[in-house]
Amino acid sequence: MGSVKEEFTVAVRKNEVVAAVAPFQDHWLPLTNLDLLLPPLDFGVFFCYKKPTSSHSSRMFSVLKKSLAEALISYYCLGGEVVPNALGEPELLCNNRGVDFVEAYADIELRNLNFHNPDDSIEGKFVPKKKRGVLAVQATEVKCGGIVVACAFDHRVADAYTANMFLVSWAEIAQSKPASMVPSFRRSLLNPRRPGRVDPSLDEMYVPIPSLPPPEENHEPTDHLISRIYYVSSDQINELQSLAGDKRSKLESFSAFLWKQVAAFAASKDRNRISKMGIVVDGRSRLGEGDEDMATAMTYHFGNVLSVPYGSQPIGELIEQPLCRVAKQVHEFLKPATNKEHFLGLIDWVEAHRPEPAMTRVYNVVKDDGPAVVVSSGLRFPVSKMDFGWGCPAFGSYHFPWGGLCGYVMPMPSPVRDGDWVVYMLLLKGQLEQIEKEAALFRPLTSDYLNL
Repeated sequence: MGSVKEEFTVAVRKNEVVAAVAPFQDHWLPLTNLDLLLPPLDFGVFFCYKKPTSSHSSRMFSVLKKSLAEALISYYCLGGEVVPNALGEPELLCNNRGVDFVEAYADIELRNLNFHNPDDSIEGKFVPKKKRGVLAVQATEVKCGGIVVACAFDHRVADAYTANMFLVSWAEIAQSKPASMVPSFRRSLLNPRRPGRVDPSLDEMYVPIPSLPPPEENHEPTDHLISRIYYVSSDQINELQSLAGDKRSKLESFSAFLWKQVAAFAASKDRNRISKMGIVVDGRSRLGEGDEDMATAMTYHFGNVLSVPYGSQPIGELIEQPLCRVAKQVHEFLKPATNKEHFLGLIDWVEAHRPEPAMTRVYNVVKDDGPAVVVSSGLRFPVSKMDFGWGCPAFGSYHFPWGGLCGYVMPMPSPVRDGDWVVYMLLLKGQLEQIEKEAALFRPLTSDYLNL
């Protein structure tokens, strides 16, 4: 699978801390009930730029740091740190400790990077390991004079929507433009209701972590998740949507197809095992339903506003059913989570279980379970807006190699062809082999496709 791994080294030239360039008053910022559903894990994002005609790497590093220091005035929580409060819950200490910023050099050209296999080419090389704080940044010059800009975010503080807000603002400030979005930290927007109203279906979707059985001792998973990046042409996405029928969305059609593929790989073991498919839903527009002021406020809200509804099906049934039937099931488990009441109820559900930490049940995969996959849409990923003054990226992607056994898949817009998708996949090796063998629509992402 994939192309030949090219060995290269990344040398750190400088470690700095970049803090907001403004007088700062330390203060505490509570996480919202929806933030509290996220475990302590980080997600990455990276952008690859070809050599600019006019900028030298030292100037590019300088622009990145100066504009970051300005962006942290509005996005001050990214310069703080997460600290447990008296109840043991995470809370944000906004103290302007700053963001760890690494300058580095990699002795490889962009066109020789193995984008298909980011575990070898990106992980631990370009995307920084966040040791402290909420955000870490690494800017790496490559042999051809290009640059890779990468960030690691604490997911408890920021979701993809929030990270996009910040990234676009940072790029705008670098070009001396006013930031088009100023974040809001009005925690009261997501306060629970008094009394709370919780639909019983939420107990099927979410679970307090202490109530889960303890992990099996000395159990080493025989398989582990690996990352791959593919591209899918717009023609094939449209064909999937056509096969799914009944006006299903592209994401529903894609998720149904993926669910069938993942089930097919597991069929040889036990066709009666249950496979789970979850889809991440952004609640911002839902919470603003029927309330113009709330809709505006949620557009600028900084933090997590996510729910992960999921469906369960025996593996044998998923394989035998046509795509249109599986897409209907995806639509049906998704629908109850796409309204205002679902998110208000989820806020109330978390309140009823605090301070116990909780999680979505789809992530809880143990040894003998069938496969589970979560799909999160990255189709608003703002690659085309990430111009720091030396042009748009040739490529950009999320990078999210979490632990556990639940797969994670994120489609994003192609930077090359309108309508094409770039798809980040974190799945078991066998699942990826099944997909590559049986589903020719997933093509390994290459430098040729990216015009490098």
